[in-house]
Amino acid sequence: MRIVDVCAFYTPHGGGVKTYLERKLEVAAQHGHEMILLAPGAEDGWNEVRPGAVIATLRNPALPVDKRYHYFADEPALHAALDRWQPDHIETSSPWSSATMAGRWQGAASRSLVMHADPLASYAYRWFGKVAERKTIDRWFSWFWSHLRGLDGMYDLVVSANHGLSERLRLGGLRNVATVPMGCEPNTFSPTLRDEAWREDTLRRLGLPRGATLLLGLGRFAAEKRWAMVMRAVEQASATRPVGLLLVGDGNARPKLEKLAANSRHIAVGEPIRDRAALATLLASGDALVHGCESETFCMAAAEARASGLPLIVPDFGGAASHYLAGAGQTYAAADRQSLAQAVVRFIDGGPARARALAAANPVTRTMDDHFAELFGRYRRLGARLPVEAEAALEAMPLVAALA
Repeated sequence: MRIVDVCAFYTPHGGGVKTYLERKLEVAAQHGHEMILLAPGAEDGWNEVRPGAVIATLRNPALPVDKRYHYFADEPALHAALDRWQPDHIETSSPWSSATMAGRWQGAASRSLVMHADPLASYAYRWFGKVAERKTIDRWFSWFWSHLRGLDGMYDLVVSANHGLSERLRLGGLRNVATVPMGCEPNTFSPTLRDEAWREDTLRRLGLPRGATLLLGLGRFAAEKRWAMVMRAVEQASATRPVGLLLVGDGNARPKLEKLAANSRHIAVGEPIRDRAALATLLASGDALVHGCESETFCMAAAEARASGLPLIVPDFGGAASHYLAGAGQTYAAADRQSLAQAVVRFIDGGPARARALAAANPVTRTMDDHFAELFGRYRRLGARLPVEAEAALEAMPLVAALA
């Protein structure tokens, strides 16, 4: 098959999305598929990164809130690109305008919308969750549910990475929903990478003895990640328990978080870790991963932590919660700092070593390759529904010819 991923979230500057997409290009080739990653960018261009795997950009405006990203604003140009490539399957990754634009293309390809974002949880529930129940907020945002149902009518498949989101989408009236969990990079994360010397040195740098509890936070520094809440909750717990937090990542909220850390005991904000082997060692060497975001669709950080044998302290709503293993960590009421502080205390009192042993004995084994194999299998089955003449025409067009 020839698959075009109309990808609104790609940037060459790094991050979990980049890791996911680059692995997708590699695995698609292994399964005999041609994959074109089509993203908005500063200029028009394309690069065949390996045979049958292309990263292409269409010139579009920069996103005002983060100029590393661009957004699709030219529907005719997008349709022209799809006309040139003539894909067997179109995948979109954002439930906003790019999905509508791709859905209106008149080609014969089957198409899927992959819910890499949960806007209601990221924004509406976060903004109004303290004054109204989610059912009420859903009524207030009925226009968005109507938009999603419209996309559901345009697309053959709506993919969600966790069962909770899939159920919410079905209750909202979508009919073509399927749950396809993601996974970790293969052969990267393992409990065997634990480095006690690194752990003890990190605790020392946080002003704590070796017997203290080391919590790790990993992710983008943005408001919806609730890192300030996590830091305040750990600070509260540290008043009665020996516990520290190392927060690793980057983003627009870094200055605020660094200022908060400077006024906190036993909390530090580190630089992002680009080296995957170093990240795997870090995750295997903590006592638990603590996460604040309830709007994750999958939560790659939690999956990588579980693959590293690390217990989780996660909200009881959203993608992070889907990785929780009973007895190997704690859950807390989403967006509730007091509940999180109490969960940290419960985790320490229950014995971090015991929880870690259980997590290490039950690491996540699903990989990104497993995810893509399932996803591409679904696409192939959708493609089998194409008219014979259309499928033959698509197969006859060489990839490089489409790019010329």
